[in-house]
Amino acid sequence: MSTDTTENSTTESLRDKVINAIKTVYDPEIPVDVYELGLIYEISTYPVNNVYILMTLTSPACPAAETIPAEVEQKVKAIEGIGDVKVELTFDPPFTQDMMSEAAKLELGFM
Repeated sequence: MSTDTTENSTTESLRDKVINAIKTVYDPEIPVDVYELGLIYEISTYPVNNVYILMTLTSPACPAAETIPAEVEQKVKAIEGIGDVKVELTFDPPFTQDMMSEAAKLELGFM
């Protein structure tokens, strides 16, 4: 049982590292990171520290559509010990302001 606890805490710390890396990526038009904007739908970690991220953009016509997912992948790959990183882009469900954290809404003047 202690092995499971160790694995869970290791997975959690890896997940925290991934989230912290993602929080360094900003939409160039909005002064809020993509995590707080609610653009990250899923973060999954797998054995040998492989990471899968499902994300969206504020709109399909986002001018940074090429750069934001690539930057997310690059930042996560830079974490020591990370294996493979796959970032998948989806527009289902479409982004809405309701997906933003309270901190993001406050920063953007929606609260």
